[in-house]
Amino acid sequence: MNIQIIVNDTHHDKCFRELVDQPVTALRGMTEQQATALRDAFGINTIGELAELKAVKWARAIRTMASAESEPSSNVAKEALIDDAVEMTFPASDPVAIESSITRIEVAPEKVDASSDHQGAAAIEAHNQQTIGSNALGPGGEKTAGAA
Repeated sequence: MNIQIIVNDTHHDKCFRELVDQPVTALRGMTEQQATALRDAFGINTIGELAELKAVKWARAIRTMASAESEPSSNVAKEALIDDAVEMTFPASDPVAIESSITRIEVAPEKVDASSDHQGAAAIEAHNQQTIGSNALGPGGEKTAGAA
């Protein structure tokens, strides 16, 4: 640790054991007025006494535990519901609109006539020809199997 950024220039030559007993004004940025306020409020005169202050220890413990604490399950559930609601409102599968007035593409895709486009279409057509005497596939019976 670079002690020179933590303590004032007059204390750079001291080891950590010596710094513990130094006045709090040895800390970089600590003014005499702040040191007096710490002494009056908490009876703190040295760096070691400041480190042992219960309020400082409690604050550090709270900060450490807060970083390890998971978010409450109710918050996680609420966030998941909001995410789902947004996804249902604006599904990712919808195409991006070219113009702001277009919200969805309404052109139906070309479809194959299912009555003549399957494996048994020729057999069904032959059976219909034999039974009723005409092609029955497709609208009006004019299509033949495989001619979709």
